[in-house]
Amino acid sequence: MLLITGSNGFVGRAVCDRLRSENCTFRASVRKGTGNVIAVGDIDGNTPWSVALAGIDVVVHTAARVHIMNDASLDPLADFRKVNVAGTLNLARQAVAAGVRRFVFISSIKVNGEATKPGKTFHADDIAAPLDSYGISKSEAEQELLQLAIETGLEVVIIRPPLVYGPGVKANFAAMMKWLCKGVPLPLGAIQNKRSLVALDNLVDLIWVCVHHPAAANQIFLAGDGEDLSTTELLERMAKALGVASRLIPVPMWMLQTGAALLGKSDMAQRLCGSLQVDISKAAKLLGWQPPVSVDKALLKTACEFLSDKHL
Repeated sequence: MLLITGSNGFVGRAVCDRLRSENCTFRASVRKGTGNVIAVGDIDGNTPWSVALAGIDVVVHTAARVHIMNDASLDPLADFRKVNVAGTLNLARQAVAAGVRRFVFISSIKVNGEATKPGKTFHADDIAAPLDSYGISKSEAEQELLQLAIETGLEVVIIRPPLVYGPGVKANFAAMMKWLCKGVPLPLGAIQNKRSLVALDNLVDLIWVCVHHPAAANQIFLAGDGEDLSTTELLERMAKALGVASRLIPVPMWMLQTGAALLGKSDMAQRLCGSLQVDISKAAKLLGWQPPVSVDKALLKTACEFLSDKHL
């Protein structure tokens, strides 16, 4: 039996849907909830997990304090560590005591860093180089889990996804679709970066493989679609999926970056103009895994849900 934490989240909900389709017996946990889920309360170093862990063989831990734009916390790193480090290790230690065999941890590509140089990619076994509080907390949780694996024999599997998109996606990806649907001209028609993304279906498929594949034990994997896009290409292909024209103005990248710096928006310029590429070949070599869904098919599925009724 599997335990899925954060089962009402973007990734956790999709994992539960996949398990239902596989006729797999599982238990779902949430922070607050009723019905056929277990409410565990706030996740930290003291969260009680004994009820949720009873009879569990594999834990898929998707619950986390996620990266927040314009975080108003007075001490973001401490808040991230409370949930993502102390909360994760508390769960993992109780999992060991309950006889759990494998612990699948959904981490983040931010453990590798924020950007890659042209022609370079992040690899699963690179030395960690997180730059923000969220990435640091995920990196620390990974190291603690791997040490626990050495000490106890718990099989730990770590998956680091880049930006995840799919039906129900929020934040910047949803905002991008809104701007495209409104037909607003965007000065993003000449960006020549490369960024790796991962469709929700592809990430869930990798998680499913990591739940049961023997070679996944005590390994780190990077997730991705296997096709990297520039920001301009992403906008063009997303517009096609939405059935609208992509009104992109070819403003040079240096001009965008300069203007963003003057406005104090250098971080935004980095996300739009910078590259972040991941190498997913380790999953292919060890697990025989390839992303089952193409980028265009995943974008179309995302667009169809977005256009359904509630987003426009």
